[in-house]
Amino acid sequence: MSRVSAARHMSTIYSFSAICKKDARVLILGSMPGKESLRQNRYYAHPRNSFWFIAGNLFGFDPALDYQERTGLLAGNGIALWDVLKACDRKGSLDSAIDGPSVVANNFNDFYASHPAIEFIFFNGARAEQEYMKHVHSGVADTFGHLQYKRLPSTSPAHAAMSRDDKLSIWQAVKDCLHSPLSR
Repeated sequence: MSRVSAARHMSTIYSFSAICKKDARVLILGSMPGKESLRQNRYYAHPRNSFWFIAGNLFGFDPALDYQERTGLLAGNGIALWDVLKACDRKGSLDSAIDGPSVVANNFNDFYASHPAIEFIFFNGARAEQEYMKHVHSGVADTFGHLQYKRLPSTSPAHAAMSRDDKLSIWQAVKDCLHSPLSR
């Protein structure tokens, strides 16, 4: 299939606004919401995605709570959610199906300027980190050089090589950083 005919089978998709409070200290970044998340207009909506299981375990809430309650509890714990990409062409839900030339990154300079307490950036998977480093990092590194970065295993059901309990163990770093003596 030629690039032109392949493009006809893809559609441009758009990410959500960030969920955060002004005093957020941690930003968790995905690449782009999957099909189910886009359909429900909710972060990590796929029932097999481990994100809410992990977040609930880390911050002591029931992952089955109403979406607004879950996001409110995360925000109340200093956690912000967003995606690296603002828009892209993608067929299906897999990060591997993102059409590279179509990528438009979110405006992180404005975001960091309006959320000066952000200290820690956690990437939910390798693709989020790759897209950030390719499209964002060089544009924010000088002004926001204090930021600390860490890639975590993807919570996506497509990343089935690791159990959700093993993912939870590694994701403990999110909670740990909030109590770090190095943080402000």
